[in-house]
Amino acid sequence: MENIIKNKLELNNSVSLQEYIGYFCYGFGQCFNYGLVGTFILFFYTDVLGISAAAASIIFLIARVWDAFCNPVCATTMDMRRTKSGKFKGYLKFMPIFVTISTITCFLTPDLSIDGKIMYAAVTYILWGTLYTASDIPFWSVSTLISGNTREKANLACVANIGVAGGIGTSSILIPLLLNALSGHSMATQYFIAVAIFSGLGFLLMMYGQSTIKERVAPLKAEKVGFKDVMSALKANRHLFKILAIFIFKFCYDVVQSIIVYFFTYNLGRTELLAAFGIISTACALGILVLPVLTKKFRKKDIFIGVCALDILVRIIWYFIGYSDLTIVMIILTITAFLNALTIPCVSMMIQETIEYSEVKTGKRCEAVAFSGQTFTGILAVALAGAGTGLLLTMVGYVPNQIQTNYTLDGIFLAVCIVPAIGSLCRLLLLLSYSYTEDEHKKDLLILEERANAIKLNSK
Repeated sequence: MENIIKNKLELNNSVSLQEYIGYFCYGFGQCFNYGLVGTFILFFYTDVLGISAAAASIIFLIARVWDAFCNPVCATTMDMRRTKSGKFKGYLKFMPIFVTISTITCFLTPDLSIDGKIMYAAVTYILWGTLYTASDIPFWSVSTLISGNTREKANLACVANIGVAGGIGTSSILIPLLLNALSGHSMATQYFIAVAIFSGLGFLLMMYGQSTIKERVAPLKAEKVGFKDVMSALKANRHLFKILAIFIFKFCYDVVQSIIVYFFTYNLGRTELLAAFGIISTACALGILVLPVLTKKFRKKDIFIGVCALDILVRIIWYFIGYSDLTIVMIILTITAFLNALTIPCVSMMIQETIEYSEVKTGKRCEAVAFSGQTFTGILAVALAGAGTGLLLTMVGYVPNQIQTNYTLDGIFLAVCIVPAIGSLCRLLLLLSYSYTEDEHKKDLLILEERANAIKLNSK
């Protein structure tokens, strides 16, 4: 009875500004590492480590096969076991150091044969994905325990996504600047120092962030969650799988992140603009702040559909205009970055809602399993983008550190311009059939409230 009253009181506590800032900082610092790997690892493999784009693509795909096994195991373990600091907070305390070290090791250039370098790249990249998963799942899952208020959970999702987008964008800004500042060294040394500095800064932000987080929401009655419970909750959550299917097409936009280095280097001949693109991406992340306002007037599904339609339109126009006018290129990159920034928190909010849907169906809250889907799909999207970009570069005849043919340049532009439009079209078609909207979620919240009141009465 005392635990029930305590939980009810904690649900009414507002999330402090410091907690919002801290939650932002963890995502911001964590995605320094995500941005480094997502944006620069393919270029590092081909132009610094010296392995082929095809070999890199195979590494990316093998890593995701491993993640398909590792991700649900990690999530299930987290849902079944609590740490001393809470259900998820304990993981956030020690994972930053492992994520930081694994990111740095990905950008080392050991003195090995080509086959040895390929093996080294495969091992370090797979290890990075595993450790990043063990940090990212509790990061997203803890948002459902910081507050039980639907509006505050939505705000936390927005704050987290601003941190995520800002972290990825900041890597695009600072890494080129750091590399340029270290131009007196070899490219391998440049990358090692720049990545070590940047990842170290991310580590400090993550450690500060986890120190501010408080878990307020706990089960209304003590109950052990077993493996079968987790699997039942996952099986029952049909809406989650539809959202993840929508989210996976993020890889089409991630192609831009993977190939943008090549686009600025070879198509535009302006590598210094990478920093400007990073600034644009980071600034556009602030556009997420308009999402809570939009969700008060429109359904998230409808917002998502509108964003996808606009993205398709803008990219088709860009395809016919071309990239000869630098001003138009930067304007279009700004518009598309802003539109993409709006889609990611929509996914997080919709996943949050499916947790209550699953709880109504099974009686168990399995936050980690739900958000592990987002983590796995996000990493899978990066891998598909990297693998797809690697294969595309091979198909169009890309040769590292050489003047590229017109055929190669056209292929790079096609990847930056049209591939994301195809992704938006696929998302739009899936969204049209998505049925679990705000109205259905409110009904499930009422059911859970009735159950909680029944438990309270029975405990008297």
